[in-house]
Amino acid sequence: MEWKFESGLPIYSQIIDQMSMSIAAGIYGPGDKLPSVRELATDAGVNPNTMQRALGELERRGLVHSERTSGRFVTMETGVLQELRETMIGEYIEEFFGKLRKMGMTDQEIAEAVERWKDSSGNLDSRGR
Repeated sequence: MEWKFESGLPIYSQIIDQMSMSIAAGIYGPGDKLPSVRELATDAGVNPNTMQRALGELERRGLVHSERTSGRFVTMETGVLQELRETMIGEYIEEFFGKLRKMGMTDQEIAEAVERWKDSSGNLDSRGR
């Protein structure tokens, strides 16, 4: 996993966001075992305590669970995973619309621009991805 951190935002918060994205995208699928805290911390170049804090929050949110001697695993609860995807989709759409509204575009103009982009880009597959 490639880690990218921005200055001005707490690292643990960015870890939560990046891990959530990886789970939502299926990089870590339902039931997958996550690397150890130390492995993830080393890979990300952060303190293990910071990684532990982020993973603890993911656990609190129900995205991962711990098995005492086996490590952490992504939840198998499809409802939780679907809710994560829907929440993230909503946040990205809200951010997208917010930026374009700041440019003075109406929702109708934004929708039309998306349609024009979709028709001309060829970047979307038959499922709209």
